Amino acid sequence: QVQLVESGGGLVQAGGSLRLSCAASRRTFSNYDMGWFRQAPGKEREFVAAIGPSGGSIDYADSVKGRFTISRDNAKNMVYLQMNSLKPEDTAVYYCARSRGGRYDSWGQGTQVTVPS
Repeated sequence: QVQLVESGGGLVQAGGSLRLSCAASRRTFSNYDMGWFRQAPGKEREFVAAIGPSGGSIDYADSVKGRFTISRDNAKNMVYLQMNSLKPEDTAVYYCARSRGGRYDSWGQGTQVTVPS
């Protein structure tokens, strides 16, 4: 398994921006797809964005397209989620995850993002 640690969450006003970071512990980080998910209070965890091992094959949930950007730096074992034009409905705990064999098998502890209405 790989250890994943998210950071960068916080309280931001609507229309503002945040950049989430995810640090991975394994040197084989660059072999895997990585994803961001979120879970709002009382709701199920949902997919936000994913990125392929070399930085290609990027995918976004429709709700964040055009506002969020996923990226990675394999030299630093890092994945990022740049979030712009934040809305109250983006309020959630955001999780970083590693995909292995077609399923996400390692998860971070999450970082809280709050956008007051």
